[in-house]
Amino acid sequence: MTRTERVAKLKELARERILVFDGSWGVLIQNKGLVEEDYRGDRFTAFAGQMKGNNDILNVTRPDIIEDIHNAYFGAGADISETNTFCSTTIAQDDYELDAQSVYDLNYEGAKIGRRIADEWTAKEPDKPRFLAGAMGPLNKMLSMSPDVNDPGARAVTFDDVYQTYRHQVKALYEGGVDMYVIETITDTLNCKAAIKAIRDLEAEGQEELPIWVSGTITDRSGRTLSGQTVSAFWNSIRHGRPFAVGFNCALGAELMRPHVADLARQADCLVSAHPNAGLPNEMGSYDETPEQTAAHIGNWARDGLLNIVGGCCGTTPAHIEAIAKAVEGVKPRQPAEAKHTLRLSGLEPFEVA
Repeated sequence: MTRTERVAKLKELARERILVFDGSWGVLIQNKGLVEEDYRGDRFTAFAGQMKGNNDILNVTRPDIIEDIHNAYFGAGADISETNTFCSTTIAQDDYELDAQSVYDLNYEGAKIGRRIADEWTAKEPDKPRFLAGAMGPLNKMLSMSPDVNDPGARAVTFDDVYQTYRHQVKALYEGGVDMYVIETITDTLNCKAAIKAIRDLEAEGQEELPIWVSGTITDRSGRTLSGQTVSAFWNSIRHGRPFAVGFNCALGAELMRPHVADLARQADCLVSAHPNAGLPNEMGSYDETPEQTAAHIGNWARDGLLNIVGGCCGTTPAHIEAIAKAVEGVKPRQPAEAKHTLRLSGLEPFEVA
């Protein structure tokens, strides 16, 4: 299939059933027991500092590991797998002193790997086509909050800095062959808006329009993002980007995430997603929730009509995704809310004028 045909098929399937996303990448990579040489490969031997822990660089130095993870999640029943590019921006990779061309290559090669594996699975199982989402993380610098407690007006980056780093990433993911973009684990909505602008600007300049999936993060029981927005304010802030899907991931397990997903499902006029952690981390930083426990929560949400896309975040494995896929099999997808023609504004909280 061409990319245009794949996007059309993705939208068709989303109307018919709940789509399944993949799970955590970090936990699977950590379990490989990799050493510094695995991260450096032949290309990055001369780079200063430690590369171990820079998981995205494995797209170039150990593509076999990335292939294995895509295969594991597609084999577990995922319809969509994401590229291993969560930190593949010039801003995030500055911690490792990677140059712009190297960062471009992390995205491009990551997308090429995912594209090939997705196409192989589609060829094997044409009745269950597989799709590739270009992963775009939140960055390690925020536009909405100061890094200096003594200077609330200080910023480590400008909007143009963030826009340019996402534009650089989007170009590479697009050239590598992704079917959609997932701007995920969003803690700062202004960063997200820069990412959306980068995508839409490149489309205006000739790139094919691809679905945009925005997934925010509610950081604690307050029901707000790290930059302070409520669920409704978050939705009002990004709905202008015409997202294909919006949802939440990370920070919380399924039990604590449910009310926020339900709030979003009540008002979003697009698809709604959820990929929670496998519970909350224990005192050792590990996640104890079993596949059956996570799947039971998500299955209940699905039967209550809250979801269109499901998956897992920190601590989840192919076993979790397999259990989730079985839990939502045959469950009708949520119907998007009817769009209201009202003026909707937001700061930290929403404001509507009928």
